[in-house]
Amino acid sequence: MVEKVGMDRKSRTNNSEQAAPKRGRKLSEYGKQLAEKRKVKDEYGVREKQFKRFFQIAVKSREGVPGENLLSLLERRLDNTIYRLKLSTSRAQSRQIIVHGHVLVNGKKVYSPSFLVEVNDEISIAPTAMNKATFVEQVIDKRLKIGIKVPEWLELNKQDRKGRVLRYPVRSDIQTPIEEHLIVEFYSK
Repeated sequence: MVEKVGMDRKSRTNNSEQAAPKRGRKLSEYGKQLAEKRKVKDEYGVREKQFKRFFQIAVKSREGVPGENLLSLLERRLDNTIYRLKLSTSRAQSRQIIVHGHVLVNGKKVYSPSFLVEVNDEISIAPTAMNKATFVEQVIDKRLKIGIKVPEWLELNKQDRKGRVLRYPVRSDIQTPIEEHLIVEFYSK
């Protein structure tokens, strides 16, 4: 067997596997549904088991469309609500703040990022966390100073660093381009 000059054994065997990406190949319907589900899961930082649970709750709800109910439930998660209230710079950071016990809902500590907020719930930062000047300056005030608008379903009190849920979020409150019908079709199989 004659070996090609400049090519080691590994590169010869992988040449066929390193073909150029397939162009022009259309994504199947299933592929589109899966991609949409993954996009939403990644955006909200939810794992498969949690996502399925929220989908089942959305389907069982007698009011509204299952896809819109799912997005409303994901928006109502405490970690997302903290992020939307501009009290953290990312959803991952808001999850960490919650797990560390720095968040109060109606004056009680909540340690679960998947806690669903209700109408008239008051969300605030715990006094112990507010005493940490570095935390307040680098996490909370950093995003509060940015001109990002708080969604209409929430009310923010910047001085007290508190927020309140005015109503449940509806589809028009979610600005991210999501095709929720694809997720419903994915789980309907």
